[in-house]
Amino acid sequence: MDVSITPASSLNGAVRLPGDKSISHRYGMLSAIAEGPSTLHNYSTGADCHSTLNCMESLGIAIERDGTDIIVQGQGLHGLKEFAGILDAGNSGSTIRMLSGILAGQQFTSRIEGDESLARRPMARIMKPLAEMGAVISARDSSYTPLVIQGRKLKAIDYTSPVASAQVKSCILFAGLYADGVTTVRESIKTRDHSEIALEGFGAEIKVIGKNVSITGGKPLTGRELTIPGDLSSAAFFLVAATMAKQARVLITGVGLNPTRSALLDFLVGGGANIKIQDIRSDGGELTGDLLVQNAKFQGGFVDRDLAAALIDELPVLAVLAATSENGMTVRDAAELRVKETDRIATVAENMRRMGIEISTFEDGFHVPGKQQFQGAEVESFGDHRIAMAFAVAGLSATGQTIVKEAEAASVSFPEFYNLLNHLRG
Repeated sequence: MDVSITPASSLNGAVRLPGDKSISHRYGMLSAIAEGPSTLHNYSTGADCHSTLNCMESLGIAIERDGTDIIVQGQGLHGLKEFAGILDAGNSGSTIRMLSGILAGQQFTSRIEGDESLARRPMARIMKPLAEMGAVISARDSSYTPLVIQGRKLKAIDYTSPVASAQVKSCILFAGLYADGVTTVRESIKTRDHSEIALEGFGAEIKVIGKNVSITGGKPLTGRELTIPGDLSSAAFFLVAATMAKQARVLITGVGLNPTRSALLDFLVGGGANIKIQDIRSDGGELTGDLLVQNAKFQGGFVDRDLAAALIDELPVLAVLAATSENGMTVRDAAELRVKETDRIATVAENMRRMGIEISTFEDGFHVPGKQQFQGAEVESFGDHRIAMAFAVAGLSATGQTIVKEAEAASVSFPEFYNLLNHLRG
């Protein structure tokens, strides 16, 4: 499906976003291995999160769906059933990496794979710690799907993660539920803490000291009723679009404001974006609030080290903002972009150049000069949801029409995206 984007001089209105993708994955998995039913409100509509639910159903968990309300009939830590087929994670790295931690602690063998994009994403980063815990895992070329996971009685480990990845941390913590003793994950850069909050909420024994997280194995989880906040990573596209517009007043309601995700708002506001946070509240340990964003001159900035890790998912759309900023933006220490759904350094650069934007790339990042003008062009999603949405946003401020090829890639995380974008432009 191709989508045509024409320039918009103004953006106005209010939107409510689908449930946070990261939180939806975690609640979907933990509710399945909790004891008793869980009701999850505002569950993500993205295909990735439904890949998680589909895998849990294949493992014997009954799930009722009523729009964005989900009821999961949890069967306890040891209630999953062996699936004779191959579990399908679709396009979801979150599904395969985090679920592997749970599968490693089962007393049966599981097979799990996904689509062509997922087949290119490295899995050795979870295979190593799970092997140290006692699981036996085989993979194509020792790192790629399909994975064959021979579950075992696991042992606790103390693991220092070599990559800044919340998926890796979560995988180990989930496996730690099945281990004897205390499992500890140590990070050099603190990643998002949705798993720690969710595990504690479901009743796990969790201890957090700085960048180190420990979980005590064998403790049962209990079903919960929870409301999932709107996805801040999805909000990023509207925050950028409104900031770039000639005139904008956009209210985004019920957005997750987890402090480990606040780097996006800090970076935007620090660079001159006009964003106000309103009506802060809490649900299940996750902070939520409304964001009012108006057009503003964005100055640009420099992203590296901890900040690059914190903004890794938002960097494609921030690159779009950088092109129209006053001073541009340089990104370093973001080599992780190379192993996302696409090589996002390469795909961002390709589409930027198609739209007449100057960009320089490095192995671990890019530089985009400021004060540039997007030209309407035909751009590719490359099957990557964040690339599709980032360049739809670019099209709003371009001269002439922009065509996003394979625009349906957005449905992986945000199927309502184009409708909401049209709603704001009237």
